[in-house]
Amino acid sequence: MSEALAGSLRALLGRDDGTVEALHRLSGGASRETWSFDLVVDGTRRPLILQRLRPGAGASSTGVSIDVEADLLRLASSHGVPVAAVVADDPGTVLGSAGMVVERIEGETIARKLLRDDEWSTARTRLGTQVAGALAAIHAIPPEAARGLAPIDQLGQLRGLLDGLGEPHPAFELGIRWLGAHRPPGVAPRVVHGDFRLGNLLVDHAGLAAVLDWELAHLGDPDEDLGWFCVRAWRFGSPLPAGGVTTREELLAAYEAASGRRVDPEALRWWELLGTLKWGVICILQAWGHLSGASRSVELATIGRRVCENEWDVLGLLPGAPLVAHPAPSGAASPVLHDRPHLSELVEAVREWVDGDVREGTEGRLSFHARVAANALRMVERELALGPEPAFAHAERLRALGCADDVELATKIRSGELDDRAEEVRAAVAASVNDKLLVANPSWLELDG
Repeated sequence: MSEALAGSLRALLGRDDGTVEALHRLSGGASRETWSFDLVVDGTRRPLILQRLRPGAGASSTGVSIDVEADLLRLASSHGVPVAAVVADDPGTVLGSAGMVVERIEGETIARKLLRDDEWSTARTRLGTQVAGALAAIHAIPPEAARGLAPIDQLGQLRGLLDGLGEPHPAFELGIRWLGAHRPPGVAPRVVHGDFRLGNLLVDHAGLAAVLDWELAHLGDPDEDLGWFCVRAWRFGSPLPAGGVTTREELLAAYEAASGRRVDPEALRWWELLGTLKWGVICILQAWGHLSGASRSVELATIGRRVCENEWDVLGLLPGAPLVAHPAPSGAASPVLHDRPHLSELVEAVREWVDGDVREGTEGRLSFHARVAANALRMVERELALGPEPAFAHAERLRALGCADDVELATKIRSGELDDRAEEVRAAVAASVNDKLLVANPSWLELDG
């Protein structure tokens, strides 16, 4: 396939006199794949990136088409947004499926490295201001010039997705109810990136080098991008709440200086809460990719247990008393039938092997999946250690609210039947989410900005 693809790339770039070298696959999502290569002409090497639809795959149902994205990248560049320059794009007549070629820019995208490694310390000090400037430039793009972008009702879309999944999540129902009652004033739609966060920003040692992954661009409220950047999931343990690189106040001040537009901190809170809920729903969707059999994956399966992180953060962003985490209770002793090693000791042995021999003896994606699998086994160990008490406590909380299960509680929250007990409901839901986090990720319960 690489030889055929190399020939197609030469044809697309109009350089039959050149050679395509170092062609290799980098990554890919559900519908797209990304390749890195060098075009060499008369001894001159040009580093490039190809992104194309997987051959045979349909266009994404949630993102813009590649030709629209290519046009948007050109438009963004002309308005001062740092992006990779588009070299060529193809509707599929040359590459076999729609794709585009852009300049390859050197830098780092892995958020954990950017936020923790000394190598990026200088870049980190600059990113807050640079991010604000890039967002101001994106939001200054004339929406009428952005072909193919449409407005999206983010809250309505989330409501529909959650309903379609058929899973009760009382914490998300509380969030959606509050969001629906406290929408910020409407604004004229602007170009919105839609997924502006570390991981989609290419950073070099001077700071922000390029804004990547415009597939979710649309027309909407520019505060959406700012709120999404502040979602806790993108901080990777950093105490700084805006992308892990700055404070909310500093981000808004830099954005106002760059755009001339003041952002109401309460509007930012609204969009941060919506973004948190959105990532929670995405986690459910990804887990269902595994559970449905569409894409069996230990990574997708484990992501399902991350939903409670977002439930906790949604509850924390709602008005009310600060959430107080409670520690894990000691598990009750169970009757012993089987010989040692006990169940927990067997799981521990497998986890140690996966986290040791398997992870250290592999590399790349396989090593990453070994780390994910070891983390999944740690969840099993913690759940076994806690025993049935958290489930009994959850049932008692439901009973106190007059509900038989989470389905009934979610239904009553949505109908407004429990509005007069709002703080009691929030506290009860938070206690159950706390117990889920004690298994899924106890460190998430630590204080957060």
